[in-house]
Amino acid sequence: MLQVSEDVRAEIGDDEAEGLLAGAHAPDAYNCTSCRQPGDSLREPTSTVLFVGEETAVLAFAHARCIPSQVVPVDEQQLRGAVASISQGAAAPEPRPTAPVPPQAQPRPQPVAQVNIPQPINPAPPGRPQPAVLGVTCGIVLCGDTQQAALVIEPTGPVGRPGSTSGEDEFLSLLTEHGFQLIPDVNRAPSRPRAGWSVLMAMGQLHAILQPSATGGSAAWWQAHQALQVTPAWRAAAARKSEVLMFAVPAGAVGRQPREDLLRVALDRAAARGVLAAGMLPLAGT
Repeated sequence: MLQVSEDVRAEIGDDEAEGLLAGAHAPDAYNCTSCRQPGDSLREPTSTVLFVGEETAVLAFAHARCIPSQVVPVDEQQLRGAVASISQGAAAPEPRPTAPVPPQAQPRPQPVAQVNIPQPINPAPPGRPQPAVLGVTCGIVLCGDTQQAALVIEPTGPVGRPGSTSGEDEFLSLLTEHGFQLIPDVNRAPSRPRAGWSVLMAMGQLHAILQPSATGGSAAWWQAHQALQVTPAWRAAAARKSEVLMFAVPAGAVGRQPREDLLRVALDRAAARGVLAAGMLPLAGT
């Protein structure tokens, strides 16, 4: 019942992967790395999840219904400073030394985080002293009569195409080419999930937004340098429908809003100006 993705196999090697699939190194019982509930690899589909730091890695297990088998980059200090393993002491594969996965931290509000923009989106224009970064705001947004767990993505400056030197901001164009929609009304946000895209949650924290990979599977479109805490209400809203509504705006369109009511007002203004893109993303993990 064990599932080992190609990305995990590439990291741990064919011998270790085959050993896991044969049951040599996988525990029969485990605590799911996503929902934290007990699991049984002999009775239910189980994902192998490899948490990888710069020099350290640990193999954990999860219900396949909660999170697919994949490699999850984690801050090295989180791995080295952890005091308990969530996979009942499961060893990490060579060549990296093993370390325990950090226990789930107590949730606390932290709505905004900034990270470098990953490929295929490049910061622009050239010559800026610092690369543009994406502001990521987590909040619950009322769409009609439905409360949606939402992510609002806003870069700090213009975003151009890979290799572009024009300095033109093409952030929204890049997203609409990937199937995101410009919406005139927050209440009419897309309800159909974007194929191949997802929001990765693990250990109750936000890790990444994944997009389809040209070579198959998924690749990180946005990835947190350090896993982000989300509020219990946001996590519950996302888990209830197993989806997250992603909004995207160009630099300066929304700004950092300290409360969800102010965030909604800013989103309404961006929609009225025709600069609000949106897409519904399935939730991977809880």
